[in-house]
Amino acid sequence: MVTPRREALPTVSFIDHYCQAYQKLFSDVRNYEAFKLTHLGMLSEIPRKSLPKIARAVGLKDSQGLNYFLKEAHWDVEKVREIRLWLTKLLIGEKEITLCIDETGDAKKRCDPAPS
Repeated sequence: MVTPRREALPTVSFIDHYCQAYQKLFSDVRNYEAFKLTHLGMLSEIPRKSLPKIARAVGLKDSQGLNYFLKEAHWDVEKVREIRLWLTKLLIGEKEITLCIDETGDAKKRCDPAPS
């Protein structure tokens, strides 16, 4: 793990705070910035989460940097998973939870309360 040569540009505070746990996994600060911007784009309100749309939503001129990050950059996905699991366990503690995973991609019905 190499320390970055400069500080990463900030995004929004909760993204920066969350991603800080992963910073040491990225030897190139540009890859760390792409990691943060990808998170920011995935949490944005854009309806389709394609790289070009994420790039526009986070203020990039094109999606090439994000594409390079996902396709070519050197980072350890297993280490990212380990940190994500550690953070999840840290936040949950000993509480019981129910985890529901839906990977069908089907549109979900909204469960709005009945009008009164």
